[in-house]
Amino acid sequence: MQFISVFDMLKVGVGPSSSHTLGPWRAAQQWITRIKETNLFDSIDGIKIDLYGSLSLTGKGHATDFAILLGLSGTDPEYIPIADIDTIINQIKSNKKLHFNNEKEINFSIENVVFNKDFLPFHSNGLTFRGFSKGKEISTETYYSIGGGFIVKETDSLSEEIAITKQNFPFPINRAVQLEEYCENENLLISDIVLNNELELRSKEEIDIELKRIWDTMLECMYIGCHTEGKLPGGLNVKRRAFDSHKKLIKDGKYTNANEWISAIRNSEVKFREILKWVSCFALSTNEVNASLGRVVTAPTNGSAGVIPAVLMYYLVIENHEADFEHIKKFLLTAGEIGSIFKKNATISAAMGGCQAEIGVSSAMAAAALTELLDGTPAQCLVAAEIAMEHHLGLTCDPIGGLVQVPCIERNAMGAIKAINAAELALETNPKESLVPLDKVIDTMWETAKDMNRNYKETSEGGLAVTVRIVDC
Repeated sequence: MQFISVFDMLKVGVGPSSSHTLGPWRAAQQWITRIKETNLFDSIDGIKIDLYGSLSLTGKGHATDFAILLGLSGTDPEYIPIADIDTIINQIKSNKKLHFNNEKEINFSIENVVFNKDFLPFHSNGLTFRGFSKGKEISTETYYSIGGGFIVKETDSLSEEIAITKQNFPFPINRAVQLEEYCENENLLISDIVLNNELELRSKEEIDIELKRIWDTMLECMYIGCHTEGKLPGGLNVKRRAFDSHKKLIKDGKYTNANEWISAIRNSEVKFREILKWVSCFALSTNEVNASLGRVVTAPTNGSAGVIPAVLMYYLVIENHEADFEHIKKFLLTAGEIGSIFKKNATISAAMGGCQAEIGVSSAMAAAALTELLDGTPAQCLVAAEIAMEHHLGLTCDPIGGLVQVPCIERNAMGAIKAINAAELALETNPKESLVPLDKVIDTMWETAKDMNRNYKETSEGGLAVTVRIVDC
């Protein structure tokens, strides 16, 4: 099994979906790298892209075609100015030209992205890039977007990845039981174990810089979402709710930026019902930004991007007003490791496992991280993750119109509240008396995913997507 870094689990990108937007975007970039390596780039004068399975069935609602065009245009999802997205797409549509990798113009029509409903056998999210020269197909590459922005080819071998061994890392981790044993034997927190592994790849300064960038992106996302009104794009006419909710909650708070905003919330009198509203507001704001092709952090996916920032923000503004970057760092390190264990042993892709694989995993990540900050033991952190996932088992993915809006946005609020509740339950639990280990609930989630009907795995062919159709909205 390969090593999965915290920075693999928490990636900066553009919404609305890590598997349907960020993944295909990255695949386009990888294809360009491939044809440059094989000296085919200069010869290609035509391109066609075939989408399969879930990428095809919900690709329109997830802006998969736009993401591919942006990737082929040479832009990067981490750094592209959000305002440039519509400009680039509209130019391609109107001019029927693609500025390929920002190097040369080729004829291109939006219809060159073909939505095929059939599934490729290897994975639900398949896409094939075809490059032509004077009408002859000279490059054919198929990629699979496996969730969280991760991309693989069917022929990929993990032998080239960094192996999880004692030679490569001080604490090789595949299962939760190993993580717990390290913590007990070394008398360290989960975040300490994770940091020691990350230090094999990056300096402490590099880790801090990147974690701060991740948190700053999350904070900016919540801030933008709370201060943006109107309706979300896509045709469902979903009203942004974070704006009105925030306006009622902040009352007379004075601030000019996101950090002052945190202070304004801390200084307000917050009662129990308002705490629930604030947590929901943080989650809703993030996923409203995600739904409008804004910049978010996959945590572990774009569709579940609101849970972790909402729970971390809860800690900062409600639980500990003295919290600083070290607390944020511990939270993100712990959350990232829990997510990687789920990815190694199950899935974080709704196309493979339904929404339990996205909201369920993000809730488990947040629950464990919050428990550590609330002085829980490593064993209690794992209990918290187990509780959070246990109560998301079987959750389907049935987005109306293939859009990451209904029920996705609200589910982030529910996942955040469940994470906080799971942490509180875990803190009152003796881990030795817990009947369900985290590894067992992860195994159960994967078995549930395999048994789940395909219609409930991000295809919009079952559940709410069928009973409430976009034409009825």
